[in-house]
Amino acid sequence: MYEHFREEERPFIDHIQTLREQAARYHQEKLTIFLDPRMQEVAKSVIGQDGEIDLQFFGGADGCERKRASIRPAYLKNEPIDWDISLFKATYAKKFVTLTHRDVLGALMNTGMKRETFGDISVTDNAFYVACTKEASAYIAIALKQVGKATVSLEETDTLELPDEKWEEKPVTVSSLRLDVLLSALYGLSRAKAADLIGKGLVKVNWKVVEHPSFRVAIGDDLSVRGAGRAKVLKQEGVTKKDKYRLVLGKKS
Repeated sequence: MYEHFREEERPFIDHIQTLREQAARYHQEKLTIFLDPRMQEVAKSVIGQDGEIDLQFFGGADGCERKRASIRPAYLKNEPIDWDISLFKATYAKKFVTLTHRDVLGALMNTGMKRETFGDISVTDNAFYVACTKEASAYIAIALKQVGKATVSLEETDTLELPDEKWEEKPVTVSSLRLDVLLSALYGLSRAKAADLIGKGLVKVNWKVVEHPSFRVAIGDDLSVRGAGRAKVLKQEGVTKKDKYRLVLGKKS
């Protein structure tokens, strides 16, 4: 199983295998923390087509990116799932300040909560929305009173308004799948500048900081550069006669 994944993903693989065994052998229903898209793909791969297990994902609303996974015996497939997710809407004086996703994420992290306890964060014109575990909801209601310079007012809601995000596709031809090579092609940087950003800890792959320019990126990986937004390796369209990779990269527009 390990040979198909990166070394740093092994603890999570072990965790999913343990949950699968508890569901299959002891007929238990298990609910994970909020998983990023890469973790969701790993969970799908680990459980595979196991006929004994029902695997489902939900993040609080259709279209969410970060989701909790329900792992339970297959005979419960048609039974409703208690996802233990709370949704918050926060309003603030838009006239005096503009908040970004980064502002809200930073404020939540500054409360001492771990990232996996809350899911998608959606910032609209006059409010922002947050999905979190029910266990963390009471704490968020108390601790999240200010984001940046804005005083916020929280209330629980039944809906999670998500922005209409689109990927701007960019076909590239690169000599390798090294991280510095892809960032250079994606953002029009020199490889030296790309390597500098990576070395400073400003680049993440699948939501984890990567500090090695030679890190090998895979199809489907999510990339982000602080201050430049998110990108994704969408697909590979073949190899040239000179053994270069023809890829389609995507940037959030």
